Amino acid sequence: MGPVSGERAGDAVHNRIALLRAEQGVTRRELADALGVHYQTIGYLERGEYNPSLHLALRIAEFFAVPVEVVFSTRPFPRISDAGRPRADPPAAAG
Repeated sequence: MGPVSGERAGDAVHNRIALLRAEQGVTRRELADALGVHYQTIGYLERGEYNPSLHLALRIAEFFAVPVEVVFSTRPFPRISDAGRPRADPPAAAG
């Protein structure tokens, strides 16, 4: 797990750990205990202050019983508040 500050902006790893914890009623400490890490590590991950190792990312996904790409992405996840909004229509095809 490395500090994000030393990485390029395009190397950011976005996550839904806090959302998944809230949905499943899991505290940071409970998740940390299950993963064998310090509870503050979970906070650092959630805030994007640290990126997880591949091993830790896989273990987090396994804990929540979801594919790793549900938890982590190289692109920002859409905000929940944007989920109900209609998308802009794609440009019409030339023809």
